[in-house]
Amino acid sequence: MIGFPLSHSFSKGYFEALFLQDNIVETTYENFPIASIDQFNNLWKVNFSLMGLNVTIPYKKEVIPYLQFPSTVVNEIQACNCIRKYEGALYGYNTDVIGFQKSLVPYLKSHHTQALILGTGGAAAAVEWVLKNVGISYKFVTRSSTALPTNQRIKYSDLTPSLLADHSLIINTSPVGMFPNITEAPAIPYQAITAKHHLFDLVYNPHETLFLKKGAAQGATIQNGLEMLQIQAAESWKIWNAPTPIIQ
Repeated sequence: MIGFPLSHSFSKGYFEALFLQDNIVETTYENFPIASIDQFNNLWKVNFSLMGLNVTIPYKKEVIPYLQFPSTVVNEIQACNCIRKYEGALYGYNTDVIGFQKSLVPYLKSHHTQALILGTGGAAAAVEWVLKNVGISYKFVTRSSTALPTNQRIKYSDLTPSLLADHSLIINTSPVGMFPNITEAPAIPYQAITAKHHLFDLVYNPHETLFLKKGAAQGATIQNGLEMLQIQAAESWKIWNAPTPIIQ
């Protein structure tokens, strides 16, 4: 796995357990906390036996130019979280979209028709793709101006109780509240959250972030990112173990 930092990663233990379960020997899963994407090419040169990668914050978008064969979804959303090396070429995938959709859908109610996506990184792109797929309209919430059209984004400072009333699905795709910064939470008007709201935090460490705690205190249903992570990890496992690269 590449990312920076990687103190929050659960993947090493997860995949090494799969190695043991399937009696796969002389194989390891390593974390590579690279401080810059400029180190990406050298990573493969130094670790010549490296055959695959998971990609996490902050490189899901930055890794795209290094791929020879990005999947259709990767090309569409410009975010990659899984790479397979095959015959010297790098194939890129996004398993976040599968993990997020499968974990979110069971929680959706008929009134969850509009969503707020907190953050605009690679994970947010996967969330946007899923919301489009299931027919939920959305707006991004950002700290500052971005390249997004103004009708698609709202600044945190412009969030109002009425906006939260209209958007009963709130998804945190940012690392705010992730261990060790567990006393932090996205700056939204939590007093406007009701029992009709569903809060989804892609963070899974801690199990219940301050964002989720504040939502639960208002009666909202809450969900962390662990199930999504487990589903997308299983999809990565399929990609790496297929006889030839999966074309998506």
